[in-house]
Amino acid sequence: MILTDLVGMILRLAELAFAAIVAGINGHYLHRVQGVDSWSLGRFIYTEVVAGIAIFLALIWLFPFSGAFVHWPVDVVISICWFVAFGLIVNLIGDSCGYVFDWGGFAFRGVNQCGNWKAVIAFSFLSAICWLVSAIIGIIWVRDHERRAYRRRTWGRSRV
Repeated sequence: MILTDLVGMILRLAELAFAAIVAGINGHYLHRVQGVDSWSLGRFIYTEVVAGIAIFLALIWLFPFSGAFVHWPVDVVISICWFVAFGLIVNLIGDSCGYVFDWGGFAFRGVNQCGNWKAVIAFSFLSAICWLVSAIIGIIWVRDHERRAYRRRTWGRSRV
């Protein structure tokens, strides 16, 4: 019990941090490109919305209580949303910034849009994996608790 709560809390903290990083980088880009048609920014707006929802849900479910793992269907949906955001940004970059997972052009200072997009790609993927692992742990936790509840109900009965 304690181990699953600890792992769940660590995963929620990672989900919160990754979503905040994506929201910050993506929000800065959306702020800089004011006046551009919103249709061409659709993939960035989608990623920002997914990051906002992920931040909200990670904050709510960060507090440890026994019902935190019953939300595994929502974890699966958010994971799928993150994988879609990952695919949309990868599709945008294509070959224009080099290989997507080549981190050679990344810089901490200055404006490097390719490096920013690659950071959004990386943290979107990491967030999707964390949400998926949370869902898997939730499925295991729910199945284990259902099995225990079934044993408690049938133990006191006579087999005659």
